[in-house]
Amino acid sequence: MNSAFAFTTSLLGRHRGLRLCATMSVAGLLLPSAAGAELVTLRGGRVLSVAAVRFDGEDAVLTLRTGGEMRAPRAFVLAVAPDEVPYPEPELELEPALIVAALEPTSVISTRDELEAMVDRLAAHHGVDAALAQAVVSVESNYQAQAVSPKGAMGLMQLMPATARHYALENPFDPEQNLDAGLRHLRGLLDRYGKGQESLALAAYNAGEGAVARHGGIPPFRETQNYVRRILTMTGR
Repeated sequence: MNSAFAFTTSLLGRHRGLRLCATMSVAGLLLPSAAGAELVTLRGGRVLSVAAVRFDGEDAVLTLRTGGEMRAPRAFVLAVAPDEVPYPEPELELEPALIVAALEPTSVISTRDELEAMVDRLAAHHGVDAALAQAVVSVESNYQAQAVSPKGAMGLMQLMPATARHYALENPFDPEQNLDAGLRHLRGLLDRYGKGQESLALAAYNAGEGAVARHGGIPPFRETQNYVRRILTMTGR
């Protein structure tokens, strides 16, 4: 990060000229202590949180909060709204290749029934209760395989980039890869906290194991408490 770099890639095929340019300079590293952002709704319903949006002819240029730029056909951007969440420091951002994957169709699977069947199969493979697995996917993404949260969580089980890298996912938006990694991660949390402690495993899935450890249980975050309560209610626990 001490010298300027430029990264340019061109996508061939389906998107007819979609291109991604990630650039960062020394000046770009001088980020303010807090900055606003924009929520951009892309074609297909995916949402990205970016630092700014501008339009350049037929292109939309999305400035990432880490300093890079994503350039795509203007028609890909359906809506832009202020992101009112403050960002005191850069968060884990989607890497350029992952942003490309977010825009690319990734699977022939399109129906809810097919995705639910895949969840059941992989849950059985990893020893996770099927009802619990279905509830997690429902709450995380509502079975939207290419969902992207403003914080960068990806796919059916909303995996953060670090988690995707940990499980060596080639494409976190591929349903089978995403579910396999997410259920492996959930299985590990269930094993860590032990039988009868599903609430702690779910809290850790949502807020992180560090947050659970710091607070000695479910963290006092409204989002996490609602998340755990919702899933346990759905599964009759």
